[in-house]
Amino acid sequence: MANDLAEAGARRKRSGGRAGNAARRGTAVMEQMPWRIPLNHDRPTEPLPPEGVEAIHDGAMRILEEIGIEFLNEEALGLFREAGCRVEGTNVRMGRDWVMEMVRRAPHEFTITPRNPDRTLPIGGKAILFGNVSSPPNYWDMETGRKVPGTRAHCANLFRLTQHFNCIHFAGGYPVEPVDIHASVRHLDVLFDKLMITDKVAHAYALGKERIEDAMEMVRIAGNLSEEEFRATPRMYTNINSTSPLKHDQPMIDGCLRMIRRGQAVVVTPFTLAGAMAPVTMAGAVALSIAEALSAIALFQWVAPGCPCVIGTFTSNVDMKSGAPAFGTPEYMRATQMTGQMARFYGLPMRASGVCAANVPDGQAMWETSNSLWSAVQSGTNMVYHAAGWLEGGLIASPEKFVMDCEVLQMIQRYMEPAVWDTGPDSIALEAIREVGAGGHYFGIPHTQDRYATAFYQPIVSDWRNYEAWEIAGGVWTQERAHRLFKEIVGSFEEPPMDAGAREALADFVARRKREGGAPTDF
Repeated sequence: MANDLAEAGARRKRSGGRAGNAARRGTAVMEQMPWRIPLNHDRPTEPLPPEGVEAIHDGAMRILEEIGIEFLNEEALGLFREAGCRVEGTNVRMGRDWVMEMVRRAPHEFTITPRNPDRTLPIGGKAILFGNVSSPPNYWDMETGRKVPGTRAHCANLFRLTQHFNCIHFAGGYPVEPVDIHASVRHLDVLFDKLMITDKVAHAYALGKERIEDAMEMVRIAGNLSEEEFRATPRMYTNINSTSPLKHDQPMIDGCLRMIRRGQAVVVTPFTLAGAMAPVTMAGAVALSIAEALSAIALFQWVAPGCPCVIGTFTSNVDMKSGAPAFGTPEYMRATQMTGQMARFYGLPMRASGVCAANVPDGQAMWETSNSLWSAVQSGTNMVYHAAGWLEGGLIASPEKFVMDCEVLQMIQRYMEPAVWDTGPDSIALEAIREVGAGGHYFGIPHTQDRYATAFYQPIVSDWRNYEAWEIAGGVWTQERAHRLFKEIVGSFEEPPMDAGAREALADFVARRKREGGAPTDF
């Protein structure tokens, strides 16, 4: 018993720096909801009738059988030949029976365990998890007031937000691309920062041999794991995008093959824009996306049966007047819901995104992002990428937008809590209703007093005062409140603890790999 209590205390100490822990003590820069795994108990929105699901499935299978997918990876082509698929040059055609046999090997659910086991994530089932913005090349905040190239300092501050907010469950790729670090060693510096600043599940880019092998070794070292322990259960994940239409490139497939052979998780997410990289109809775009994703998942299951795989959706549309990508549109929402139906048909966990086309954290940014986030909820999504901080269709990362998005994420989590729809006797509250009757109020009665502190959602950025009170307090707009909160969080942040030996070994590994030249910059 004493050992159990000691271990529990140690885990609490590992769970996340002064900012994260202080929020639970009530003395942080903000009061936030505690760390939890949200469970989506709602029935998913399913726009497709059964014959619609079958039509999209048949369309995807015919794409794989009759048209084929281009694989630019020589090893993958050899593996498809071994599996009996038809390979002509770089074109691979595969029968639906083989594809479905492979897909059935993939687990419906699995877990990813980071260096802090308290942050272990269940992937699949009813769980819905949110991650930070990943991969924009540019940065915007209220101090700069303009779009600027991302730096290592920008990236690190966004990692601090990732660690601080309990509604962010996993640390995606680079929350902004730090172009002040040479591309050959960028992965080493940024992953080092990520593993120092966060103790949450980490993503690594599958961009060829050196980057992914370095990333796996760094995660293993940071977790103080033996090779056997690292391979025994997923400790990290990667996400790849097909090169739509109908193509998978060399480095991403290479990285995924290396990941699955060491027991790590892979997310396959075609990026299909209806009207540009996919048919203008959403059913056609979804069918194309499904075909691209399943072709890679089938390959991975052939190589490593039972390896953890997630099917992703990133199907939206372009503005037909300008050709610019549009996000958070009605079409985007329906495509996400349709893909959710297909993911359940195939028995695969699903990834979606929180996205917008807005250039600054304004009203457009929030309504488009809210549309995309709620479509993830409605579709039964398990992993939501870019859930906080995304602007300009993925070209800008913003800390103010990150904080504002976390308000929406917390509201979604509160919406999912069973207490909100509990119908037990205490919730029906007949005695309270009897006590107040027709002429009183509920503010002062014991039923209210016993519950007032936790009865309703409490915001972190929203201002619920009336206009006069808001004006007297300075009339601060939402973006400015988010900016102030961002500055307070990074100003008070402390890194989560890491074993001293692991930290030294990690620093030594990075230094050695830099001396060796890092990774090639041409793919």
